[in-house]
Amino acid sequence: MSGLYLGVDTSNYTTSVSCVSNEGIVFERRTMLSVPLGERGLRQSDAVFQHVRNLPPLVTAMLGEIDRAQIAAVAVSAKPTAAEQSYMPVFLAGKLAATSIASSLGVSLFETTHQAGHVRAAMLGQEERFSDAPFLAMHLSGGTTDLLLVHREQGKIKTIERIGGCDDLHAGQFVDRVGVRFGLPFPSGVALEALARVAMDRTIKLPASVKALNCSFSGQESQCQRWIESGAGKEAVAFAVYDCMARTFSKLLTHAFAETGCKTALLSGGVSGSLLLRELLQQRLNAELYYAKNGLSSDNAVGTALLARDYFEK
Repeated sequence: MSGLYLGVDTSNYTTSVSCVSNEGIVFERRTMLSVPLGERGLRQSDAVFQHVRNLPPLVTAMLGEIDRAQIAAVAVSAKPTAAEQSYMPVFLAGKLAATSIASSLGVSLFETTHQAGHVRAAMLGQEERFSDAPFLAMHLSGGTTDLLLVHREQGKIKTIERIGGCDDLHAGQFVDRVGVRFGLPFPSGVALEALARVAMDRTIKLPASVKALNCSFSGQESQCQRWIESGAGKEAVAFAVYDCMARTFSKLLTHAFAETGCKTALLSGGVSGSLLLRELLQQRLNAELYYAKNGLSSDNAVGTALLARDYFEK
């Protein structure tokens, strides 16, 4: 086997490690952080503690299944995005683990971002669709609803520029707040989508609040809470959430295609893994939309490991 490349990612709700080679994914494992029922998230201190607890068995399992002598480089998600002030304590746990691995093996360590890892993971298996020309991407999750312009050079990601997105509540927060109000577990995407799938009443609508390349979900979430208080059906409200997101993102992408001249968009992040959202988006948008494959929409370290390979080879 050719060289091996390791990735470590410690996001708000998932501890992830991965190993890739030039042939593809060699090892991939992740552990979801535990959120008490009824809660809408974790404090950073609690999340860091869980990452510190989760990392040793994950790293031990990975190093036990690969040839350590073949490891060429390690990469870690050191912060959420490339923005100058981007910072979250949870990523320090992963940075400590990755630094320790790289130092003990005497190999290169590359620091990247959680967002870049998502974009790179979504490209896996379809890199040929994205030339060196810029392309649009969206990172849709509980902590990010970003519209991105991705620049490549020599087949590798060079820069990721945020050109728009959500001004208040992120898409994943929108889903989770409605889901938790219904008594669903956190994160609520899978359970809320299941409710939306069986909705008989699809007549109630939420406005798609879009201005140029920016959108908003806070008012829509408040309206959902009022509907719930007034006794509206769970299924109808759940479908309204996904319908609203689809109409919002289709408008954002339509504006972005016109402004940038790009013809391709790559959607990543946990929210983009919703098959219902993908179906509704495709109904409204006649464009080339691509998504992560093989369960790589949600938080993972595969993209981070692929970036280790890209950086090392470059």
